[in-house]
Amino acid sequence: MVIKENLEILFANRPDVFVAGDLLWYPVEGDNKTRQAPDAMVAIGRPKGHRGSYRQWEEDNIAPQVVFEILSPGNRLAEMNRKFKFYERYGVEEYYIYDPERLDLAGWLHRDGELAMIEEMSGWVSPRLQISFEFPSTGLELYYPDGRRFLTSVELHQQAQESEQRARQLEEELAAEKVRSQRLAEQLKRLGIDPDSQV
Repeated sequence: MVIKENLEILFANRPDVFVAGDLLWYPVEGDNKTRQAPDAMVAIGRPKGHRGSYRQWEEDNIAPQVVFEILSPGNRLAEMNRKFKFYERYGVEEYYIYDPERLDLAGWLHRDGELAMIEEMSGWVSPRLQISFEFPSTGLELYYPDGRRFLTSVELHQQAQESEQRARQLEEELAAEKVRSQRLAEQLKRLGIDPDSQV
């Protein structure tokens, strides 16, 4: 969720970037058995909007360029191998797998018709997304191109609340300043001074 939500934020102003999570992707028309549902995927060159599934032949035959998978205890090696072959065969340009239990991250880039492993993921910058991957001892951290860290929905909510609180505080300070200015103007008028006159 953190990855998907932050990718949606990253591309919020790009109408030509579709981001989805756990959405079935069908690459071959007429074949409903060949499919995968990546934990998060990004299709650059496709419009935003709701889809019941990603049918590639209805999407100008554009495959999602970037795919993320998050391992869970239920993932089996054979299943992950099938996914890898699927993504390799159907043209995913960047494929990332994160195991939160083992704090393990792996990535691949599509080169010469196959997915080639990225040797060093810490400090890696995605060619397509321009996000960076950091891997401190606490686990995976992703960063926007401007250096801000991907935040959880709770952190985003807290940040929004703090911004609202600061805005309210500023409004109160401005209102108090306006009252002070009005009082000063009234005092000047009582002394026979026109506060609005040009000197």
